[in-house]
Amino acid sequence: MNWQPSASLDVIRQRARVYRQIRTFFNTRGCLEVDTPVLMPTTGTDVNIASFEVPHNECRLYLQTSPEYAMKRLLVAGSGSIFQICHAFRQGEAGRRHNPEFSLLEWYRVGYDYQRLMDEIELLITTLSLSRCDFKRLSYRELFRQTLKLEIDGIAIEALRQRCEKLVPGTDSSELDIDQCLDLLLAMAIAPTLQGYLFVYDYPMSQAALARPSDRDASVAERFELFYDGLELANGFSELTDASQQRARFEQDNRERTARGLPQLEIDERLLAALESGMEDCAGVALGLDRLLMVLLELDSIDQVLSFRD
Repeated sequence: MNWQPSASLDVIRQRARVYRQIRTFFNTRGCLEVDTPVLMPTTGTDVNIASFEVPHNECRLYLQTSPEYAMKRLLVAGSGSIFQICHAFRQGEAGRRHNPEFSLLEWYRVGYDYQRLMDEIELLITTLSLSRCDFKRLSYRELFRQTLKLEIDGIAIEALRQRCEKLVPGTDSSELDIDQCLDLLLAMAIAPTLQGYLFVYDYPMSQAALARPSDRDASVAERFELFYDGLELANGFSELTDASQQRARFEQDNRERTARGLPQLEIDERLLAALESGMEDCAGVALGLDRLLMVLLELDSIDQVLSFRD
């Protein structure tokens, strides 16, 4: 039986070095390190993310897919800017770049918007890289325009399905909606062509998640994702602080879950109660540390950065 670690001892030491630098980075920039529960009675309603359910007496608990909801409650309680290094869990995520248990760096900056948060991410990654890094930024619309010559505004679903079947051979797109088509094209036709660090920002409002609508363009949300050579590293927002809008999004998620044959999930009423109390304008981001280590150490499999992958 093989009992040896998946990662080499050198990589394990490099992870420790990165964690030390992260803590120094945020401590010197006025952020409080926090710790929130991994097991909680509710979980996110996102139709694209599956949680692990843990039976407990006569109730259900969930391994958290992100510490986001708990951290936002701390923000409302007056914590100020905060960060956390933690483990998160998602079902169905396994492969060369995925593991069901993974490490996250998540942080929230009071008074920041998503553009300013992208600036801070650039500074953090450059610090961790110990060398100069180049970053580019493209809007979601412009990304599709430049890579696929595709204008996504107002495109008819049938035309988009045809493009999916042309660009992703073997795809049956007949049941896909617009966002599913766009996700497919981004993952299969666009991401493999990307090079270096790239922020993609201003996602369609239908993909807003927990991001606030843009003041400049009501059709998009102040959301971004960071990619490196097509590998998604981070997902961030100018945070939605309106409790009624957030409830409506959770309810829409559950309607979509029903349409897809997935179970409805209980809405996190504690988060909504916190938002109703008033959350300051802020921006937050979740950065996958295992994937970032793969990039920093020029490794091509997540196994190579995990202590154990059994």
